[in-house]
Parts: sequence; C-alpha cells; structure tokens
Amino acid sequence: MNNLIYVVDDEEDILELAEVNLKKNFFKVKTFASSLSFLKALEKQKPDLAVLDIMMPQPDGLELSRRMKSSPEFAGIPIIFLSAKADESDKITGLELGADDYITKPFSVKELMARIKVVLRRRHGSAAKTEDAAKPKTARIKIDKDKFTVTAGGEKINLTVTEFKILELLLSKHGTVFSRDKILDYLWGDDKLVIDRTIDVHIRNLREKLGVRGKGACGKMIKNIRGVGYKIEE
Repeated sequence: MNNLIYVVDDEEDILELAEVNLKKNFFKVKTFASSLSFLKALEKQKPDLAVLDIMMPQPDGLELSRRMKSSPEFAGIPIIFLSAKADESDKITGLELGADDYITKPFSVKELMARIKVVLRRRHGSAAKTEDAAKPKTARIKIDKDKFTVTAGGEKINLTVTEFKILELLLSKHGTVFSRDKILDYLWGDDKLVIDRTIDVHIRNLREKLGVRGKGACGKMIKNIRGVGYKIEE
C-alpha cells in the first residue's frame, strides 16, 4: 500500500501499537505524542491519512481538525478520530468537524486497520462507483476527481473525502433520488463501519459549504426527499 499514515496520541502504548500494526499492513507511519510536533511535520510532508486523538493537550484533536479543514492545502487529508467518548453526540460532533470516521477507545487493532483501509479506498476512488460519476449534469458545480477539487458558483470549495464522494454520487445522476442505504453502499460497500445519522451530518456539512444563502447558493440544489433520500437538481 505504502500510504503514509500520521498517528497523534499522547498515550505511548497506543502509538506503539498503531505503529507496529500499520507497518505489518505495509503502511508507512509516523507517530506524534504532541499536537505541535504533528503540525510541524504536516508542514514538511502531507500524509495520506491522519489518526487524531481528540483528548490531546491543546490544541486538541478537534482543533487540529478545524485547522486542517480550513486550509486549502490540508483540507483533503482524511481524518479518523480516536476518543474515549462513546456518546453518539460526541461522534456527531466529530463528523460535523469534517472527520471521515470516529473510533472509540478501547478499540481492537483489526478495527483500526479496517477503518483506515476503508477511508483510503474511498479517498483513492477504489470503492464501488456509478458509471457516469465523472460527468456532472450541472454547470454550477464542477468536480475534478483527479485533482480532488470542487468549484461551486465559480468558487473553490474544500470538502472532506466523504463529502466529495457524496457529491460525486449525487452529480452522477442528476435528479435521481439516492436513499441513505444507497449512499452508504457507495461510500463503504460491505464495510459499513458507521453510525446512524452519518449521512445526514455529511449532507448538512456539504450544503453549508456549497452555500445555502443567496440567489447563487449551490447547496440549495441538494434536496431532501422525506422518507426516501437525497437528490441534486437545479
């Protein structure tokens, strides 16, 4: 695989466990016991994915995610949160901040490896695809899969991996309603390591980024068909 994974956690045993098993699975890995050392490394080399512990000394994992997702340079890096907080509200908060997945401690090594592989498959586009996913039917939103870029109303938009894939799917068949199960299948296939409301959270974030206010707001093109799913149309 040779993907570079950054793991940030202030617990040395977790860093050691993650490093050993990532290398066994043919990943390149760098571990960081502090947020500041991670930020310095990020400026020098971008990873293919970052695993962030939420309960870090300041800046904590949530703040690290905010900084990354607000930067055009780092916004496309997938993020998986680690946290001892298992409440659904905490998971939703993590997803709303742009994380692609959320793992609660304690976790199994197999689960961590599986989730990393799933997120990377989505990032590199090897998950199941629709036939015309690269051919959006609206000029107002333009998507470039090779460069991982999106422009809406002429403005460049920074999306997470999951938001990008959802938009890609909705644009693939303009006006077609996709159920939540269909969207989940497209994103994760058989690896549905997700929680309820995940799709709704990502859709809400996607709408906000595309714009929901003003005449040219592209986020309003994403329609919620109550009890069915979502579609995109002018």
